Amino acid sequence: MTVILSIIVLQITYVSMLSIRFILMVKGVRYVASMMSAVEIGIYVIGFKLVLDNLDNPINLIIYCLSYGAGVLLGIKIEERLAIGYITVQITTKEEFGHLADHLRAQGYGVTRWPGEGREGRRWVHNVVLPRKQQQNVYREALAIDPNCFIVSYEPKLFHGGFMTRKM
Repeated sequence: MTVILSIIVLQITYVSMLSIRFILMVKGVRYVASMMSAVEIGIYVIGFKLVLDNLDNPINLIIYCLSYGAGVLLGIKIEERLAIGYITVQITTKEEFGHLADHLRAQGYGVTRWPGEGREGRRWVHNVVLPRKQQQNVYREALAIDPNCFIVSYEPKLFHGGFMTRKM
């Protein structure tokens, strides 16, 4: 039983770190990702050796594989909590909800707004760049003003100038 618990803990720890490290690499946090990989590979070697030394019990291999999947889920959950990086949120509202920009600005967000034309008439398009940790707050604020607004978000790779760089 000790071997099984050790395999579970080691594998979930290893794969969670692997998932977070990969996301950090993609977001350009190179040095932290590099340090994590050094620890991560040590955990991997210990866990894999534990499985290889105990192949006489096939349940160990099954537990190793299932723990991999659990580690991926945990890594994703941890990264969602960390919410590293920035997000661009684009909110399209009907013309009568144009005051959304003023409301979001009063909340401390930088908003660029321009008029648009939709199938059903004039619209306002609001563009907000913000830390990912604040994404759900902006969604709530927008939906409170216009429950039928269209929201799309994406991750900017680079940005220069504007409200965000002054805050940083």
